[in-house]
Amino acid sequence: MDMNSFSPMMPTSPLSMINQIKFEDESDLKDLFITVDEPESHVTTIETFITYRIITKTSRGEFDSSEFEVRRRYQDFLWLKGKLEEAHPTLIIPPLPEKFIVKGMVERFNDDFIETRRKALHKFLNRIADHPTLTFNEDFKIFLTAQAWELSSHKKQGPGLLSRMGQTVRAVASSMRGVKNRPEEFMEMNNFIELFSQKINLIDKISQRIYKEEREYFDEMKEYGPIHILWSASEEDLVDTLKDVASCIDRCCKATEKRMSGLSEALLPVVHEYVLYSEMLMGVMKRRDQIQAELDSKVEALTYKKADTDLLPEEIGKLEDKVECANNALKADWERWKQNMQNDIKLAFTDMAEENIHYYEQCLATWESFLTSQTNLHLEEASEDKP
Repeated sequence: MDMNSFSPMMPTSPLSMINQIKFEDESDLKDLFITVDEPESHVTTIETFITYRIITKTSRGEFDSSEFEVRRRYQDFLWLKGKLEEAHPTLIIPPLPEKFIVKGMVERFNDDFIETRRKALHKFLNRIADHPTLTFNEDFKIFLTAQAWELSSHKKQGPGLLSRMGQTVRAVASSMRGVKNRPEEFMEMNNFIELFSQKINLIDKISQRIYKEEREYFDEMKEYGPIHILWSASEEDLVDTLKDVASCIDRCCKATEKRMSGLSEALLPVVHEYVLYSEMLMGVMKRRDQIQAELDSKVEALTYKKADTDLLPEEIGKLEDKVECANNALKADWERWKQNMQNDIKLAFTDMAEENIHYYEQCLATWESFLTSQTNLHLEEASEDKP
């Protein structure tokens, strides 16, 4: 069953409806393009924060214009993520980058940190834009189009504190009760998530370690070129040879730096994004279980007549519909997410493998060229020595 059936916000324009149905198969129907760029630092007496420019271009009829430009800070992205989870509790919301990272705690506003976050926020919004249901969420539209004061006003229209507290208490109570009869397909899904989480976290740690060792190797190799140049100044007979070695080392250094760039920009972000996805998936399963646990408690109350039995059947009927919608939405989104995950990780590792092959071919060609030139030089010297 199409998960779009469970979206509270249905598309209003014919183009959007076509896009929602055929989005996966016909990329030329894409009608929403988002760019996150130009980070800007803001310093106040209270805090220091970064805002990012968000440019949206669209042909959808439900938008008042074809292009919008707004600025948003990280807290605004957090708000959007929370609203999406609230509106679509069993859809897989793309993860946001962490608020802090361990090595960025001290200098969290340095250029590298800001650029890494900008790329992650760009991917976050485009993941939502590419999702057949989330892309039509009203809060997402407001996030992309509203000016700062309008967004601030919209945020204040959310549920009050007491309402939010009530929802939290019910959620905690449901999670404490647990689910007695989780369907088999969701048991398998939960097992997959746990195993996937273990493996992707391990891959993330190994990838980070490889990058660290590669960095140490690169930093050390950079010193060898200048050392050989200095050495050549004191060895008259080896001047050309030592300078050629220094040149080879320099070319290998540049190739290593390019490979490190590919590792840090292509592989590491993809792996870490799916580490965050694994955490998000656990949250989705908990929300699904909470919905079912609420139904289970009502059924139990009716069975043992622990409450007003006149109202319970109607409540149970509504909860059964809610559980069915939640289950169908998750099942449809689950297959979509798995396919995207497999494609993303396969592409990242394939690209990295090709990059490694190219790197080793470059280094091998560099040193083979050096050895060939040295061999030819020795042959020439040997021929000159013959009477």
